[in-house]
Amino acid sequence: MKLDDGAALPLILGTLDDAKAEDTVVIDLTGKTSLADSMIITSGRSNRHVASIADRVIEALKESGQHGVKVEGMPHCDWVLIDAGDVIVHVFRPEVRHFYNLEKMWGGDRPGERAVS
Repeated sequence: MKLDDGAALPLILGTLDDAKAEDTVVIDLTGKTSLADSMIITSGRSNRHVASIADRVIEALKESGQHGVKVEGMPHCDWVLIDAGDVIVHVFRPEVRHFYNLEKMWGGDRPGERAVS
């Protein structure tokens, strides 16, 4: 089972807000790649916070009926990737996020990309 189109993004953003994720950015991938429709990049203050954020997102997706969620990076929690099909979520420690700079790589500085407060 899968969430209705468009339902995963607001669910994930709400969960990130509840988990006190920081500097959340949503990048619209529609027409840029077939990987997903949206990419969310966010930060946790520490490895423990990154793990907690990722756990809460994964649990929220499962509770909403989303199956087949793929997760990478949980053992170290410097960077956790959650593939929820139409939405890809990257949860970083700030130093790691700065090093990889995915926002720049995926065109996060283009008009139309937005930071979520």
